[in-house]
Amino acid sequence: MKFRPLHDRIVVRRIEGEEKTKGGIIIPDTAKEKPQEGEVVAVGSGARDESGKVNALDVKAGDRVLFGKWSGTEVKIYGQDLLIMKESDLLGALSDWGQ
Repeated sequence: MKFRPLHDRIVVRRIEGEEKTKGGIIIPDTAKEKPQEGEVVAVGSGARDESGKVNALDVKAGDRVLFGKWSGTEVKIYGQDLLIMKESDLLGALSDWGQ
C-alpha cells in the first residue's frame, strides 16, 4: 500500500539539524528547533485552474525544500513522521550552489 497526496499537496520528510554546535557543544532535544528544511517524498497531480486544466507542480520527489516554521500538518505514515502541505506553503527549493 502506498500513500499518494491529492491535488497540489506534497509530503515532506524533515531533515534533522545538527546535534552539536561548531564549538562541539551537544544540543539537547529540548533546546532544538524543528528544522525548516526537508525532502519531498511524494507529490500530488497538481491543482486545477478555473478552466479545469491540471497545472503540474514545480517540485518532485527527492527535491530539498524550505518551508515556514508552522507550515503543513504533521502526520505519521508507516511509522515515519512526515508533513503534508500545499505547494504554496513552500518557500523555495534548494540546489547545489555554483553548479
